[in-house]
Amino acid sequence: MPGRFRIDRATLSWALYDWANSTFATTVMAGFFPVFFREYWNAGAAPTVATLRLGAANSVASLTILVIAPVLGAIADAGGVRKRLLSGFALLGIATTGALYLVVRGDWLTAVALYALAAVGYSGANIFYDALLVEVAAPARLDRVSAFGYALGYIGGGLLFAVNVLMVWRPAWFGLADAAQAVRLAFPMVAVWWAVFTIPLLRHVHERPGRGLMRSVGAGLHQLAATFRHVRRLRFVARFLVAYWLYIDGVGTLIRMAVAYGLELGFHADDLLLALLITQFVAFPAAIVFGRIGERFGPRTGILIAIAVYCVVLVWAACMHDRADFFGIAITIGLVQGGVQSLSRSLYARLIPAEKSGEFFGFYNMLGKFAAVLGPVLMGWVGWVTASPRASMLALLAPFVAGAWIVWTVDEKAGRRAAEGL
Repeated sequence: MPGRFRIDRATLSWALYDWANSTFATTVMAGFFPVFFREYWNAGAAPTVATLRLGAANSVASLTILVIAPVLGAIADAGGVRKRLLSGFALLGIATTGALYLVVRGDWLTAVALYALAAVGYSGANIFYDALLVEVAAPARLDRVSAFGYALGYIGGGLLFAVNVLMVWRPAWFGLADAAQAVRLAFPMVAVWWAVFTIPLLRHVHERPGRGLMRSVGAGLHQLAATFRHVRRLRFVARFLVAYWLYIDGVGTLIRMAVAYGLELGFHADDLLLALLITQFVAFPAAIVFGRIGERFGPRTGILIAIAVYCVVLVWAACMHDRADFFGIAITIGLVQGGVQSLSRSLYARLIPAEKSGEFFGFYNMLGKFAAVLGPVLMGWVGWVTASPRASMLALLAPFVAGAWIVWTVDEKAGRRAAEGL
């Protein structure tokens, strides 16, 4: 039976970083930047041109992380400097996010450059944040601690996003001239929030000492080659990574396509913002519940439950007709989104050597950044063949089902024993 879950200072400080940086994911990436980029910084440009420029920024940021993630993870493990590297990438994200306030109307190039740098900072810092999980949680507590981090992230990101949305809807209440000024002000607000709530992790989370940053670079690059061999030897790690890439690709595709799908069906943009808020606040308690499920029945079981719910959501979305369906789907996604993310992280942490968590989480985050690649192609092909956007939504069942089948074959106990013997 699981014991009482105690939140010590190190655990709370670690989890508060999720509270800190989730505001970037919610307010900037998902909420305001795409719309503001199109309507303010690309004023006068064709919508297709604005979309191309934004897509290029996202691609450059994702490709950068894809290339450097495993290298940075290996260097961090060799040098014992995860916190220093986390703070460096976080500072990059914080500074460039705040600087978006200064970008004038029509200056899309500066806006897109700052956004790409902020995305690299956000994603790079997360490599070391995830790797520090094994420093604050014993194996028996990984599920709940991981879920606790995601839960705080959802509530923290949701709180600031709610304030930012209210600023846009009612700028006069905040002494602002218009919605555009409210959106611009949201960027430095995210930066300040991100910076302030990063401080507890830097002060109270401790990691094992290493060689130091400069001496660790060569050792880290040498270790990277060994990591490829380790992943091949640890068959359950390799198996889980394949499964994770499949189902997280489905999750990422569904998130990215939901807004476009809703607009195509005639929903108002305000409904989309409200649905995003609903997802954030529903995900907070749901992530905690999934942590309990993982602790009691195992993270693999919790992941399979979440995937099953996503499959139901896809069928529901393919049959969606009215506003009630849209909000029902948003609530249902909120129930499982934090769970599938947190339990994936904790299951993976169980399967890898704790002393090499940085380099292994480099691979994990690399796959996360490479998600939403298979799904859009699959949806596009099915939509073209069938001439039905609803059928293309059902096509996403394939990566979810394939991922679930492979997760089912992952033996957590055998994987843990193999990691300890590496």
